[in-house]
Amino acid sequence: IMVIGYYFLKISFKKAIVVSSGGIDSAVVLALACEALGADNVRALLMPSQYSTGHSVSDAEQLSKNLNNQYDILPIKDIFNSYEHTLNPVFKNLPFNVAEENLQSRIRGALVMALSNKFGSILLNTSNKSELATGYGTLYGDMAGALGVLGDLYKVQVYALARYINR
Repeated sequence: IMVIGYYFLKISFKKAIVVSSGGIDSAVVLALACEALGADNVRALLMPSQYSTGHSVSDAEQLSKNLNNQYDILPIKDIFNSYEHTLNPVFKNLPFNVAEENLQSRIRGALVMALSNKFGSILLNTSNKSELATGYGTLYGDMAGALGVLGDLYKVQVYALARYINR
């Protein structure tokens, strides 16, 4: 919490934005940001696609209600379909693979950066050290952000931190 607060003090920003997926990483980052900056200064962005589960959106939404921070829901299905349509002449109906999976993350990265720029907030990265080590994070997507809040924590440590926060 002190690191987040100090970082924002140092760069003279007061507001943060977090992509909230309903998963443990974004939940921990969102909780830490609200504690460090005050819930009024933290905005969550939920961006479901056609592949998102219903509970991922409802979990993220409930977390923001519990933390009392602002949140917005921006579905990305139409944008994703537009990308697929645009790429189809080059992809030539090749099977769905990591290229399309990463498109979702990159669409989310572009949208959250647009909100960050528009509203003068800093994007907090929600990737952890395990994702970085295994190549699970997507460059220009979920790895986007000015501060990697969980960047020095392995996934098992993120779960331990979540248990501590929830005590």
